Amino acid sequence: MSSRVRVPAALARAYAACEALARAHYENFPVASRLLPAAMRPHVAAVYAFARVADDIADEGTEPPPARQVRLRAWQHRLHQAAAAPLDPSAARSRDELIFVALGHTIRACELPVALFDDLLSAFGQDITTTRYASWAEVLDYCRRSANPVGRLVLRIGGYADAALDRSSDALCTALQLTNFWQDFGRDWRAGRLYVPRDVQHACGAEESDLQADRLTDSWICALDDCISPTKRLFADGRAVCDHVGGRLRFELRLTWHGGRRILERVEALRSDLLHHRPSLGRSDIAPLLWRTARWPRAAI
Repeated sequence: MSSRVRVPAALARAYAACEALARAHYENFPVASRLLPAAMRPHVAAVYAFARVADDIADEGTEPPPARQVRLRAWQHRLHQAAAAPLDPSAARSRDELIFVALGHTIRACELPVALFDDLLSAFGQDITTTRYASWAEVLDYCRRSANPVGRLVLRIGGYADAALDRSSDALCTALQLTNFWQDFGRDWRAGRLYVPRDVQHACGAEESDLQADRLTDSWICALDDCISPTKRLFADGRAVCDHVGGRLRFELRLTWHGGRRILERVEALRSDLLHHRPSLGRSDIAPLLWRTARWPRAAI
């Protein structure tokens, strides 16, 4: 299993830079969690560090969109260079150079498909230019590239390459991404983005003019309900991957599943006030999440 791949001593500094960046941020995905098998953590952190910087490039508000696209293409070029041949760790000086030293080693050692990284970059590039989505198909295609590659990369790092596990992982990662959209509904709106598909808006009679007037009407609550329901179904489809991996990764994924599902419960409870309040988890949620995880019933794959 690739989760047994150890980090050579010469690359310790590069992986340490990735892990420091990972610990500095919060996401719904496992990043450098102490619950992950120790041998997986540096590799997951390298993947995360690469994606974190790319996401920051896409979201950099001080640069015009064409400049951000150029920087993303340069980041992709460095990705392919790092994947093709080892980089000299002693020559790495900047944080970005260290990230690619570590990532290149991880890609080769864990046999990670570079196409999954390309998918991530295409989603980040889309963030620069796209602020509205016409249909569920468009939203789900974005999730296919922005979220699902992360789950598949974690599985490959853990030594799993199975089509059924990939499908369940995709469902879980999409559910987590969608939950983040609804969780950040007000924040995204103020940033100029709206992820509720237009066909859902129109079916419920929801108008952007109400959001511009700072009103979350019954029509918008209807639209949010129509977004929450399929997100719940995706969480259900994502349970199987939490059963059919082993060891500490199993516990990590179950805890991630429960954390995302609990946030969605908060979103549903506060959906009439999502313009002004962002549902989140706190310290008081730790014990209930651990309890739910410990009492997890198995699901069929």
